[in-house]
Amino acid sequence: MHHPMAIVNFPRQVGNTEIAVLFLDHSAKQRSISDYLTDFRIRMMNMLITEDIFQAFLKCETKAYLKSSGVDESRCEYNDWQQRYFEDFKQRCSIQLRSNFREDECASYTSLSQKLENSKHSLVLDCVVRADEIQSHVHALEQVVSTGKTKHNPYIPIRFVPSEKITKHDKLLLAFDALTLFTASGKMPLFGKIMHGNEQKTLKVKLTELMKMTRSVVERIATQQASSTPPQLILNKHCAECEFMTRCRQIAIEKDELSLLSGMTEKERKKQHNKGIFTVTQLSYTFRPRRKPKRLASKPEKFHHALRALAIRECKIHVAGKPELNITGTPVYLDVEGVPDRDFYYLIGLRIKKGDLYVQHSFWANEMSEEKEIWVSFLQTLARIENPQLIHYGSYETTFLKRMKERYGEAIENPAFVDQLIAGSVNLLSPIYAQIYFPTYSNGLKEIAQYLKFKWSDNAASGLNALIWRYEWESSKDSNLKQKLVTYNAEDCEALEKVANAVAQLCQRPSEVEKPQDDNIVYTDSMEREYPFRFKKNNFLLPEMKYINQAAYWDYQRDKIYIRSSNLLNRVSRKSTKGHTKSLPINKVVECPPPAYCPKCKATKLGKHKSKRMNKIVYDLRLGQASIKRWIVKYIFYRYFCYQCESSFSPQQRPWTRSKFGPDLLAYTIYQNIELRLPQENVARSLNELFGFDLQLNFVPNQKTRTSQFYKSTYEGILNKIVTGRLIHADETKVSIEGKGAYVWVFTNLEEVAYYYTETREGDFLQELLQKFKGVLVSDFYAVYDSINCPQQKCLIHLVRDLNGDLLEQPFNEELKELVREFAMLMKPMIETVDRFGLKSRFLRKHKVFVVRFYKKLSKRDYQSETAIKYKKRFEKNRDKLFTFLDHDDVPWNNNNSEHAIKAFATLRKAIGGASSDKGIREYLTLLSVCETCKYKGVSFLKFLRSGEKDIDEFIKKTSRAKRDSLSLGSG
Repeated sequence: MHHPMAIVNFPRQVGNTEIAVLFLDHSAKQRSISDYLTDFRIRMMNMLITEDIFQAFLKCETKAYLKSSGVDESRCEYNDWQQRYFEDFKQRCSIQLRSNFREDECASYTSLSQKLENSKHSLVLDCVVRADEIQSHVHALEQVVSTGKTKHNPYIPIRFVPSEKITKHDKLLLAFDALTLFTASGKMPLFGKIMHGNEQKTLKVKLTELMKMTRSVVERIATQQASSTPPQLILNKHCAECEFMTRCRQIAIEKDELSLLSGMTEKERKKQHNKGIFTVTQLSYTFRPRRKPKRLASKPEKFHHALRALAIRECKIHVAGKPELNITGTPVYLDVEGVPDRDFYYLIGLRIKKGDLYVQHSFWANEMSEEKEIWVSFLQTLARIENPQLIHYGSYETTFLKRMKERYGEAIENPAFVDQLIAGSVNLLSPIYAQIYFPTYSNGLKEIAQYLKFKWSDNAASGLNALIWRYEWESSKDSNLKQKLVTYNAEDCEALEKVANAVAQLCQRPSEVEKPQDDNIVYTDSMEREYPFRFKKNNFLLPEMKYINQAAYWDYQRDKIYIRSSNLLNRVSRKSTKGHTKSLPINKVVECPPPAYCPKCKATKLGKHKSKRMNKIVYDLRLGQASIKRWIVKYIFYRYFCYQCESSFSPQQRPWTRSKFGPDLLAYTIYQNIELRLPQENVARSLNELFGFDLQLNFVPNQKTRTSQFYKSTYEGILNKIVTGRLIHADETKVSIEGKGAYVWVFTNLEEVAYYYTETREGDFLQELLQKFKGVLVSDFYAVYDSINCPQQKCLIHLVRDLNGDLLEQPFNEELKELVREFAMLMKPMIETVDRFGLKSRFLRKHKVFVVRFYKKLSKRDYQSETAIKYKKRFEKNRDKLFTFLDHDDVPWNNNNSEHAIKAFATLRKAIGGASSDKGIREYLTLLSVCETCKYKGVSFLKFLRSGEKDIDEFIKKTSRAKRDSLSLGSG
């Protein structure tokens, strides 16, 4: 039996270890063990992956590369303090561990030797373990007894972590210790331990899941060290505490790297790289100001990295939208210092303006027990201020207020006052984010304040250094350090006020008539929108240039210039100005018969007013078997009077409608617009050109409205047949209506098609429309269809295309290729059965056993590539909806019916061109539903329009009956 992954251990010699830990994929099982050993040795030759490099790689690949390459490190105050703090913590942990054992049971090895396996020492402190080219400085090893049958390493690694909270990186470092120990001894430790926090708490950590990730990181580091090309330099959050910060930032600034922009994700950077944009300056040229529609006026602004890049390039403040800063009370500038690792707040700073003077309050806590006291003092100070309104920067203070309320709720004398403080507090970052773009790489308070010419008294002042000063004060109680922190906090409050005043000024935008007084401020909605490749009216600064440009237009030159040199153009111009003055000839004159009786008294003795002759001209078309002819009928009728009641009236029965256009002309118009997908303007132009009519531009839209109202009941009947049937194909597509996005949904079975319009893609209407549907719903993988309570069949051709597309993009992804191959081998016999027997469940059910086997095999696969994992989840999520067609008759495995109907609408959408309204698109969809249903049923849409029928099935019956009657007469 071959496992997907096996661990092979080779004989070792401690001191000059020859151990290779390799992971054999089952697809490569034919290779010999010596081949793997050779490959491993080649990869690891002249390489050393230490604990320090491993830890650096977790934080930054560039840092790991620099450490591996031996690049000189710059002195970093944070690193120096961190090392001192760790050594102190390490000593305390060692003392605590030693207290659990006798002195002769404890030992300290500078390096691991073979004697350790038989050693009687229960605790080994501060030892270096090396195997092949990986080395770890293990803080402690503790001997444990294995209770299971599997032989484990008698020692478990222990790691010391000074912080109170354990991170994933801490656990991975413990796993790296275990991996090094395992590689050196050939035996895996049972588990590991982490001692952390001031109280040296012990956390037991399982290593099984962590080892996979650790091995993967080690392999990536080995690949990096084997490569001569350094990794791409990307600045990240770790830079602030890195000893290579100055070097890396200088290189990034010289290259104008995109990672200089704080907040830009790796995904966004890759997206820009794919577009050929690699620098901040290049990105700045991609910003295009957009006008926000009125319906989206209340929607928050979207953050634009390109706009920040533009602000940096031009060194000007850019304002997007209309930022608001609502300060209605007395502004109180708040800044809080704390130790995040302990959730401890030790310093609260308040800056309050009283007249022309400022008052600074600083509430200091020596230890955790005094936190409540400074919170109470803080509230008492605010209570003495009339209508105080807290102004802070970022979410740290927001969290502080909420935590203090929960933590010391019993100490609050007026809870309503605290609630009011929290509700009315202003996070200054909110109006800045996505609306005010300072020419800085980030929205940090220090960067923005420094741009506004504010300076801190201590150049080293930062949140990271404040943390160092606090820890050092706790050790030494040095009053100078305390004063440093209080001054830093007070200056933060002052900087906050400086930024708040600048933001308030930017929110007070001048009117459109006024120009901004400060040239360093740019409002994006007043920026000129450049569309270099569009037809537009040119604006000229000089009137002479405007005159010259106007003289170059086509119509100007044709009507004013060329007409003087061409007799032909002269005649065309005179002819076009005459217009249509000639009346069209009448093809037929019909005199209407007199009425049989008086409509008032029912008398039959009637008289004719010969002097009151009237007529009605109807413009129509006569459609023959192979011809179309203009047909104009003139109807003549008179007014009549009754001898008995002496009333006067016209004939009630008339062979024409209120419209002056005949039914065949109207049917032909709708046929050209809907089925032939001709634009309305082109339909009117062709009718005028071919038949000599003088139809106005509103002729076709009016007829469309009239016809859609006539067939409204037909549309409702089609939709009702679909939703009460046993099969529905559903799909949706986007449409532009008067410049805004909307959606058209299509529902179809094998005979009817109905289109449905919604303003959004939300599927709330589906619940109501399909609430009684109990048949099978065939759709794509859009999540809104999943909420429908009925059996569902997902379109497998969508899945096939997605798989194929990703496989083409990743041709060397063996995991994906294997998954696609297995799915294809599962589907192919099903398609062959459908081709041979049709969609009959009695023939298709035999494939269900292969579906079960496919999923059973899939569940055992442990994929590593992101794409393969994604498809595995997709298969498992839709397990009950991928092969529903195997259990039902006449249920297709794809959604081509609705896709075909969507294509019909897409063609019509091109003809519409986005110029329709909500009402207009609904009229189009009503008529298109009738048209496509006729096509699905094999009926001529034009003949159905000419028939005057509203029920398509009834029209089919009448047509079939007429054919049978004509055949019987012919045979007779």
